[in-house]
Amino acid sequence: QVQLVESGGGLVQAGGSLRLSCAASGRTFSSYAMGWFRQAPGKEREFVASISRSGSGTYYADSVKGRFTISRDNAKNTVYLQMNSLKPEDTAVYYCTASTRWGRVGPADYSYWGQGTQVTVSK
Repeated sequence: QVQLVESGGGLVQAGGSLRLSCAASGRTFSSYAMGWFRQAPGKEREFVASISRSGSGTYYADSVKGRFTISRDNAKNTVYLQMNSLKPEDTAVYYCTASTRWGRVGPADYSYWGQGTQVTVSK
């Protein structure tokens, strides 16, 4: 069982940056690949980024590639999402999630979810 708590969301102007954090409970954090998804109003939840158990592998949605960076600190049971050059279309609730399988982009492949944190990017 893994419990995930996101933080770091907020309101930022276009072109700005935010860093999301996700703290995980339990002693098996390093056993999970971690991911970030987002959901905008009226839209389906979409994949943003994922990172392998060791942190050596990362994968991004095309829409955020080059602007967002996912990382993890297994000693701190925390995964991060650094978001730069933010655009209004990045506005969404961002969810941290954990999976036993690396390289997955579908929400159904992730077993544990946080409560989400709101990111709003103004023009």
